[in-house]
Formats: sequence, structure tokens, C-alpha cells
Amino acid sequence: MPELPSVCVIGAGSSGIAAAKALHERGIPFDCYEKSDRVGGNWVFGNKNGMSSAYRSLHINTSRERMEYSDFPMPASYPDFPHHTHIAAYFDDYVDHFGFRDRIRFETGVEHAAREPDGTWALRLDTGETRRYDALVVANGHHWDPRWPDFPGSFDGAQLHAHHYVDNEPFKSRRVLVVGIGNSAMDIAVEASFVAERTILSSRRGAHVIPKYLFGRPLDQIGVNRFTGVMPWGFRKRIFQAFLRAGVGRMEDYGLPKPDHDLGDAHPTISADFLNRLAHGEIAYKPNIAELQGDRVRFEDGSVEPIDTIVWCTGYKVTFPFFDADLISAPDNDLPLFRRVFHPHIDNVFFVGLLQPLGAIMPLAEAQGQWIAAYLRGEYALPDADSLRADMERERAKMFERYVASKRHTMQVDFDNYLYALRRERRAGARRVREHGFRLPVEARAAAQVAA
Repeated sequence: MPELPSVCVIGAGSSGIAAAKALHERGIPFDCYEKSDRVGGNWVFGNKNGMSSAYRSLHINTSRERMEYSDFPMPASYPDFPHHTHIAAYFDDYVDHFGFRDRIRFETGVEHAAREPDGTWALRLDTGETRRYDALVVANGHHWDPRWPDFPGSFDGAQLHAHHYVDNEPFKSRRVLVVGIGNSAMDIAVEASFVAERTILSSRRGAHVIPKYLFGRPLDQIGVNRFTGVMPWGFRKRIFQAFLRAGVGRMEDYGLPKPDHDLGDAHPTISADFLNRLAHGEIAYKPNIAELQGDRVRFEDGSVEPIDTIVWCTGYKVTFPFFDADLISAPDNDLPLFRRVFHPHIDNVFFVGLLQPLGAIMPLAEAQGQWIAAYLRGEYALPDADSLRADMERERAKMFERYVASKRHTMQVDFDNYLYALRRERRAGARRVREHGFRLPVEARAAAQVAA
């Protein structure tokens, strides 16, 4: 076999280590650069790189069995919904078990990545070094660059983004407004409600709030089997709607607005406690903010509330600080990719974990890493350019038709359907290799040039 290309992996979070492990197993030379002093990314509470959004009490919202990598189960001693310390330890154990820690260079960031005229990548590190690679795997995450909203007026009290939330200690005896209706908003509102004088949650629209357990089982394991990925989402949606109507009831019964979309047409909001705290009167709901008025907030229903602290749970921007914007960027969080991995115009840059699944990212990142490794070894071939663009257009059209229009819904996938479709595409790509002949799609050039 010809010499394999050299690869740089940016980031050693849960997606980066999955890609690194796939490259390591397949004998593809790589280096992984991580700004922090340990692996785990977003799941490392107080991460040294400042990019983690984990808070002190954080537990996963998808169950252990749906989050773990396929060939490295989480310990059976872990609870169904482990704490962030369990998850961070699991990622450390994963790296050590498969033996590639020595390929991760810690406390080293990529400041700039430029594509050279010959197609290789020139990387400037924050140590001042410059390194060259044949291919680039981007796994820098998309929950670290906070998106702040812009409302009329001004606010005199304390403000923070959910990214910077640690615990509820600063909320004691305060009047707290939590803005948003995603998972972080639910968790923070619940925690605030135990210590604050008054806790209010405000949102632009309603949401389907899904419990972690239903009928005594983790909800994301109900009805899951080897045929799940084949089943159309519409069929599964009707089943889940019936389950939730029976086990939870309507959102309006709890004082929340009726969602303007069907279950599954927006990223799920999961909370075991929010609806109870709301029903007990410990959390109040308000519609969207109309105006900030110093030490008060006026809402769209005309009501005005005195507020001491606002927590903005308003999402994140998808950014790549190491790329020039005219090379690769995601305006409005939208970066079109073939099956959320391959760039349509640059054949040696790949993205891992840049998707928002109805489920956990980790098994999907694992499958993506294996796919990239197969491609770099010449075992998988992409469709021709026209077919690839047509596939992207179909996928995007289906996504935008299904999901609520929002910057949050620019890279949505369904967990089971995505894995099933990826397996099919890998088989199709293997057939293309057999039909058109073996070749390495990315040549090994960078090492020879550095040596010269």
C-alpha cells in the first residue's frame, strides 16, 4: 500500500478522541492538539481551556447505554444518567484502553490552519511552531462560543450566559430570570428554584418537555431495536406522542404554551424535574421578553417583573477561530456538509461531532471517525460531485422541512436514522472502490516537504 497521509485532529473532546482512536486503529499517522491538560472537552467541569459548559451538578440527558462508544461500554456501576465526573473519567479510560494518549499533545492549540497551493495544511500552533499535514479533522466542538441575545432597553442587574453557570450559590434570595427553553434552561431554572426568592423561565415559544424516565425505563431506550434506524421518523413519532400523552400529558396542563410544532420537530428538551417544580409553583413561566427596564423586565404579555439576575440560555455560535472566514465558516451556524462530515469543495478536511442529534453525539462521532479512516485508507470512495451535491440538497431540504426554523436547527440528525444511513453509504462507497479501482484520495505529501 502507498504511504498513508498524515492527519491533524483539532480537539480531544468526546468527538476528537473517537476520531483519533479510529485513525490509531487503522495505522494512519496523526497528531491531536488539545488546548486543555486532559481529554473530555465539554464534559470536564472547570476545564483549563475555558471552553467547557459543564456545571457542578450536570448529569447526561441521554442514557448511559445510548451514549457509550460501541466497543467500550461504560461501567455497569454507573447510574443510568451519569454525572459529569463519571463521563470525564470514562473518556480518560477510553484513551488509555486503546493506547493513543501519546499522540495527543496537551496544552497546545491550533491558532491558524491554512490550505497550501498543493493541498496540504500548514498549521500554526500557539507554541509558535508550524506543522504540515495532509489532512485535517476538525473536532473543536460547538458548545463553547456563547450566543448573546439583543433585546430593547438595558438591564442593571447581574447577567451571565449558561456557558458560565457553575452552581446556584449566587442565586440565593435573588429574583432570577432564566431565558430559553432548552436543556440548560430547564436545569438552571430547577436549580435556581431551590434557593432563589423567585424563579421565572421565559421563552419565545413552547416546547415538548420530555422526562428521562417513562414507565420505569430510560425514555431513549423504549422501542429501540436493530430495526429502529430503518423505521421512518413519522412512524416512531406517533408512537412517542402516544406514550408522552399518556405518561406526561399536555404542556398546557402545566401552564406552558402549546408548542407550535410536533414532537421531534425541534431539538428535544429533557428534564426530570422541571414540570414538577412548575406545577408546585416554584417556577413561573413568562412569554418572550419585550423590554429590559433597568431592574425590571417587561414581557410580551404586558406583565412586568423585578429581576436581580438574568441567565441567558440562548445557545452557541458555530465558529472555527483557526480558519480564515473566506475558507471555512458557518454563518448563522450553517455549514453544509456531506452527511455532516465531508466538505463539498475541500477533499482533505473532515468534521466530527458537528451535528445536533436527537440522542447522544458520541456513537455518531465514533462512526464518523471510522468513516474518515476508511476514506483515507482508500477503502471508501465518495459519490461523484453531482451526486454528492444532490444528496446534500435532499438532506438539507428534509431537515429544514421537518425542524422549526432556528439557528439551533441547522445540523439536526436523528440518531438511529443517521447511523443506519451512514452504514449504507459506507457500503455504497466500498462498491465504488471495487468498480473504479483502488487509490488513496489524499496523497502523503506533507512529511516529504517538511523533510526537504
